Amino acid sequence: MSLLTHLRALLTSISNKSSWDSTRRLYALGAILLLWTGAIAVRLLDLQVLHYGDLTQRALRQQQRSIEVSPRRGIIYDRNGRELAMSVMVDSIFAVPAEIPDQASAASLLGRILNVDHRELQARMKASHAFCWVARKVDADLAARVRALNLKGIYFQKEPKRFYPKRELAAQVLGYVGMDDEGLGGIEREYDAHLRGNPGKMLISMDARRRWFGRVERQPDPGQNVVLTIDQNIQYIAERELQAAMEQTKAAAGTIIVTNPHTGEVLALANRPTFNPNVFNKVPAAYLKNHAVSDVYEPGSTFKMVTVAAALEEKLTRPEEMIDCQMGAIVVGGMRIRDHERFGVIPVTDIIAKSSDVGAIKLGLRLGEERFDHYIRAFGFGSQSGIELPGETRGMAKPVSRWSKVSIGAISMGQEIGISAVQLAGLVSTIANDGVWQAPHIVAAPQGKLREVAYHPDTAPPVEQRRVVSNLTAAQMKMMLQQVVLRGTGRKAQLNGFSAAGKTGTAQKVDPSTGAYSRTKYIGSFAGFAPINNPALTVAVILDSAVGLHQGGQVAAPVFQRVMQQSLEYLNVSHDIDVKAPRSLQAKLKETDLDEGSPDRLSSALEIAAADMPGEKPSVTAANSAVPASAQPPAALVPASATVVMDVESGGLVVPSLIGKPVRAAVEIAQETGFEIDVIGEGVAREQAPAAGAHIAPGGRVAVRFAP
Repeated sequence: MSLLTHLRALLTSISNKSSWDSTRRLYALGAILLLWTGAIAVRLLDLQVLHYGDLTQRALRQQQRSIEVSPRRGIIYDRNGRELAMSVMVDSIFAVPAEIPDQASAASLLGRILNVDHRELQARMKASHAFCWVARKVDADLAARVRALNLKGIYFQKEPKRFYPKRELAAQVLGYVGMDDEGLGGIEREYDAHLRGNPGKMLISMDARRRWFGRVERQPDPGQNVVLTIDQNIQYIAERELQAAMEQTKAAAGTIIVTNPHTGEVLALANRPTFNPNVFNKVPAAYLKNHAVSDVYEPGSTFKMVTVAAALEEKLTRPEEMIDCQMGAIVVGGMRIRDHERFGVIPVTDIIAKSSDVGAIKLGLRLGEERFDHYIRAFGFGSQSGIELPGETRGMAKPVSRWSKVSIGAISMGQEIGISAVQLAGLVSTIANDGVWQAPHIVAAPQGKLREVAYHPDTAPPVEQRRVVSNLTAAQMKMMLQQVVLRGTGRKAQLNGFSAAGKTGTAQKVDPSTGAYSRTKYIGSFAGFAPINNPALTVAVILDSAVGLHQGGQVAAPVFQRVMQQSLEYLNVSHDIDVKAPRSLQAKLKETDLDEGSPDRLSSALEIAAADMPGEKPSVTAANSAVPASAQPPAALVPASATVVMDVESGGLVVPSLIGKPVRAAVEIAQETGFEIDVIGEGVAREQAPAAGAHIAPGGRVAVRFAP
């Protein structure tokens, strides 16, 4: 009995001990589970709460990429609705690095084709898994070569690229656009906010298998259009004649401005040297400069118009008054100033006609410093004109407090003062406009109506104007300036069938190495208007550092004559004097079968009409044969018969049909296919050469004639 009792007690003891051990193990396991759960909770709190935003952004950077979709820039038109700057859709190349098996090899192949550093390209690939640009807005032939590689992870995206169909025409006026569609010069820069538009947004994502997919989340808004006062045909006339003059005189630079003196509209603004804005990054920086608004030069004798007009307005002289020019020498402030000729006693009219420095100085001394300075500033010198182009200079017009004893004499004949070509055009336009200064402008439509395509004077923005001299003074100046052309220093500016007036100028340049006036570098200029009684146009011509003949009457007046003659005929301005040649330009235009107003029609008629014009004209009659390729008309102004296209029997590119397409659509098709297009006329395509189906080499040219 006692044995059984002891045995039960032993079993009970063992059972109680085992139960205690199990309980201990259960508690230990529970504690471990609790600690593990706590650790997980803490980690989740860290990931999901404390660092949620940072980790989410890191994940998005690895898996997604948001890129801007460039908007189409607004179109820049001339006053007649012709496109001077437009945008066409081209290919941009991008990579999804995670899909490229051998990035080094891919970067090497792409670098050779695209002419970029393959090491930089490979570094961009390594820096991003989802997206990186390879090349932006490439030519059609380069895009085709990259497509032919068929590289994995390389894709294409359409983007708008700025295109200038007339190439060099009005290059400094239009400006140019960078890779990010930012206006960098000219109207492109001045009206960048209006032209650019609002970019869209494309989201590129990568799934778990590292496959990319993209979608456009917001479509871009196109930019607004801008209408200029520029007339494409008059611009072409000015540029052709300026290029011919540059070749003939070997000048370092040149400018021509054509304006309407009554409204201030700039119809043409030509500069040389120039550039093709389609490839602006391949030319020297100096070529990008707009000399007409940025350059400052001493005007020389053209400034005598200010001196004489001010003296007439103040009743200090009369056109017929006789002035003793002291046989060509005068002492001012202890300095002897000599004339270019030994003039004696001559009328005020001849001070202008024969450009007497001594006579102008005597009139300036009569005015005195304060009154003279008043008229200098009233004519617009020493301040910006307000023309809608970037980089305009104020010129250099010292306040009277800084004048020396010699200044009044020097300024009277056009020294010790710096002006721009735009300011010179404004001076002669003021006289042509009966004494009222009109602010020049080159943008036709007001900012609130930039979507207008055609220019209408009634919608033109209001511009500043002020009366400088009276109608009587302006009329007296017109008659004196006419004598400059009839019998004075500007005889080579005489027109056929139109009366003309103007003033020559020859100014010595300052030698930067010595600070003194150079004996070999001059600026020759001529500024004038026609017809005299009702001026339709003002033309200012400036040639910098001509070699050999350099006087304004020798080098600039003939250019004025050719530009003014052709422009007046093109505008069908009525003749006011006898016409020596029986066939006018306008009559010749009517005999041609080309489109009304097309540059080709204009160009052929100009050469025939120019043969009957007085004065020098070799640059007109032989413009397309004697002038080098850089001076030839832009591609859009070359007749189809003059276009040479390489035709190949097999291979190459197949020319698509462009018949019935508008200009922009035809240009976009040409860009996508890989050939160049020569635009002739306006409207829709009527003819093309070579015809559709022909084969041409990549980069070849197709001439397309457009008509309404």
